Amino acid sequence: TTFDPVEHRVPMLSLDNAFGEAELLDWDQKIKRRLEISPDDPIEYMAELKIDGLSISLTYENGSLMQAATRGNGVTGENVTPNIRTIKAVPLKLRTAKAKSTSNLFEFNGVPDLIEVRGEVYLRHDEFARINAENEEAGAPTFANPRNAAAGSLRQKDPTKTAKRNLDVFFYAVGALQGWDFQSQGDMLKTYPEWGLRTNPALKVCHDIRGVLEFTEEWVEKKRTLPYDIDGVVVKVNSMALQQQLGFVSRSPRWAIAYKYPAQQVRTVVEDIFVQVGMTGAITPVAALRPVAVAGVMVSRATLHNEDEIARKDIRIGDTVVIQRAGEVIPEVVEVVIAERTGQETAFTMPTNCPSCDTQLVKPEGEAVRRCANDHCPEKVRQRLQHFVSRNAMDIEALGGKRIDQLIDAGLVKNAADLYRLTKDVLTNLDRMGEKLAGNILGAVEASRTRPMKNFIYALAIRHVGEHTADVLAGAFPDIHHLIQATTDELAAIHEIGTTTAESVVQFFQSPQNLEMVEDLLTSVTPASGDSVPKGDAFAGMTFVFTGAMTIYSRDEAEFIVRQQGGKASGSVSKNTSFVVAGEKAGSKLAKAAELGVKVISEEEFREMLPTV
Repeated sequence: TTFDPVEHRVPMLSLDNAFGEAELLDWDQKIKRRLEISPDDPIEYMAELKIDGLSISLTYENGSLMQAATRGNGVTGENVTPNIRTIKAVPLKLRTAKAKSTSNLFEFNGVPDLIEVRGEVYLRHDEFARINAENEEAGAPTFANPRNAAAGSLRQKDPTKTAKRNLDVFFYAVGALQGWDFQSQGDMLKTYPEWGLRTNPALKVCHDIRGVLEFTEEWVEKKRTLPYDIDGVVVKVNSMALQQQLGFVSRSPRWAIAYKYPAQQVRTVVEDIFVQVGMTGAITPVAALRPVAVAGVMVSRATLHNEDEIARKDIRIGDTVVIQRAGEVIPEVVEVVIAERTGQETAFTMPTNCPSCDTQLVKPEGEAVRRCANDHCPEKVRQRLQHFVSRNAMDIEALGGKRIDQLIDAGLVKNAADLYRLTKDVLTNLDRMGEKLAGNILGAVEASRTRPMKNFIYALAIRHVGEHTADVLAGAFPDIHHLIQATTDELAAIHEIGTTTAESVVQFFQSPQNLEMVEDLLTSVTPASGDSVPKGDAFAGMTFVFTGAMTIYSRDEAEFIVRQQGGKASGSVSKNTSFVVAGEKAGSKLAKAAELGVKVISEEEFREMLPTV
C-alpha cells in the first residue's frame, strides 16, 4: 500500500533512551550542566507512560482536522487522514478552551489557528486478540504484537477496514503551533482534553529526578494491569521555556528521554532445534519452544542466531531456558538454566549441507553464519520472492502468504520477473483461483510496476541493504542504472554506506545471474526516482558535505534537503565539494576543507541558503 507523502511542519524527532537508574541520573546532570545550574538544584519533570504503538501527527486549522500523517522518517510521513477519521477518540473538530499567554499579558480563547497534535495510535489487548482470532479463522496471517496490528490497521487501503479494528489514541506532544501558547508540558496536557484530545491519565509532575524514579518504579508491576502495552516512561523537562533553552541534538530533543523497562523474562523448554534458509542463503538455527506467554504474546520459537551463539550459551535440545522478547518484540534465548539439567539433553550439530537443496554449505572466513551458495536453491528462491512482494518492498498485496508458494509449486514463477508475465488464463487454471482473485493479483502486480526506487532496491534482497539503506541509495543516484554501475569507492563515499555494504552492492550487480535478473525485471518495472527527483534547483551543481553534530537538522534531513534542491550530498571532502557544513565537534573534514580551499559554513548559514516557500 502506498500513501501520499506529507512533510511535517516541525520534524517528529525520536527520543534517546535511558536503560536503568544510573543513565537517568546521568541525563539529569547533563541537563543541569547545560542550564548552568547546581547539580543539587531540582528540575521539574513530567513523567508519562510510553505507549507502544504508532506515532501520529494531526494538523488542525481553526479547530478542524485537516490532515493526519504517520511519523515516517521524522521529516516526511504518510497521509492516513481517511483512516484516522475512523478512530472514535479523534475529534474532527476541537472544542473551545481558554488559556493565558506565558507573559500573562493576554488570553487565548477558542482554538489555535494551527496546531500539529502528536500522539500514539495503539490497540488494546482484547481488540488485538479478537483481530488475530478472526484472521486465524479466515486463514489470514496473524499479527505478532499489538503494535504491528495497530500499524497494519492504520495503513489499510480501505478506511472501512480500519474502522472495524477499533484503534485508540493518546495525545502527548505538539509540533507546529500558531495562535496559542503553552507554559509547560503539564499545561498542554491539561488543555488537550478541553479541546477533546484524549491524554493518558497515568502521568505525574515530578519536582526532581528522584520523583521520576519513584514513578518508573511504581509502574514496573502496575504496567501488567494495563489493557494496552507500554515499553517505558517518557520523561520531559516540564517548562516549555527550559525546553526551548535546551534545544535539540541531531535527531532528538535534549529535554526529553525514554526510560526503557527491561524485557520481561520467562522460562520454558527447548523441545527441538532446526535450521531455516534465508533469502541470502544464511542458515539460521531456531529453537522450537514449549509455547509460553511473554509480555502478552504466545511464543513458540526463538532465533538462536548462529552456531557460535549456541556454543557460547551451551544450548541443548531439552534444556530449560530463560527467554525474553528483545525490545519486547523478537523472542530470544537469554540463558540456559543449568540447574534444571537432567542429563537427557542432547547437543545440536549444524548441518553441513543445505536442508533445502543439499548443496554443501560455506562459512566465509571471519563470519559466524553458514550459507547456501546455490542461487537456484528452492528455499532461497521462495524466500526472495516472498520478500519481493512484501509491503515494504514491491507491496504486491494479493500475493502474500501462501499464494507465492502456489505459483512456485505450479512452476509458473521461478524469479521475480516471472510475476510480470502472469496472465488471467494461467491463473484461473490454478486450484481455488476464480476470475475475481486472478484479477486482484494482476491488478496488484500492475500497480507495482512504478514503485519508488527505494522499494525496488530493497526488494532485490541485496545483502546488508535494509529499508533505510535502500532509501539512502535511492536518494544518492538519479536512477537504478547509475546504482548498478557505481564503484565501491563511490558507494562508500555516501554517508551511512560503509565499505562492507558498498562491496556487497557491487558484488550483487557484478553477478551475471543477478544482473540478468535485474535487467529482466526492468523490462517490466520502471522504478520511480521518488525522493531523488529534485523539487527545486537552489543547489543545482553544488555538492555539500555535512560534518559534526547537527542541531537544526539531522544529517539525513540536511542531505535530503540538498537532494530535493537539485544538489549532491557527499560523505567526503574533495576538490569538487562546494560547501562543508560544520556542526558541533566537527573533525578532520574541516582540515581537509582548509587544505583544498573549500568554504566552511554553519548550519544557520546553510538554512539561510534555502529558498523561501
